Amino acid sequence: MSGVLVEDEAERVAIARAVRSVAVLGIKDADEPESAAYSIARLLAETGVRVIGVNPNVRSALGSPTLASLAELRERVDVVDVFRRPENIPGHTDELLALPPELRPDVVWLQSGIRHDASAARLVAAGYRVVQDACLGVYRRRALRAR
Repeated sequence: MSGVLVEDEAERVAIARAVRSVAVLGIKDADEPESAAYSIARLLAETGVRVIGVNPNVRSALGSPTLASLAELRERVDVVDVFRRPENIPGHTDELLALPPELRPDVVWLQSGIRHDASAARLVAAGYRVVQDACLGVYRRRALRAR
C-alpha cells in the first residue's frame, strides 16, 4: 500500500464520510468541554464513529476508559486523529511506525494548527495517508451534509 499526503478537499471529505473508528490521540474529558480534543471526539461519537481515547493523563472520556499510548491499541482503527503539539509529533510517528501492520490505521489526521512535514514524510513513506492542519470535525460535518 502506498502512502500519500492528502491535500485534496474531496478526498478529505471522503475519508471523513467513511470513517467508522478513530483513536483520538490527546483526547480530553468532560472537565474540558470547550477543548477541541473533547468536542471533536464527542461529535465523531455522536455521528456513529467508534472513538478510542488515547491520553496518559485522562482515565476515561466519553464514557469509556482511555489508553495511555498508541502502543496499547488492540484493534485496528480507520484514523488516528492527533491533538498534540507539533514538537510531540515525531515521538508519535515512532509509535505509529512501531505498530504491527494489522493494527496500523489507514489515515493519520493532524488537527488544525498541527503539522510536521518530516514526520508526515516518514508516515507517507511507510504507507499511511496523512492529513495535516485540518479539522476532522469540519470535514465530518461536510460529509454528513453532502449525503
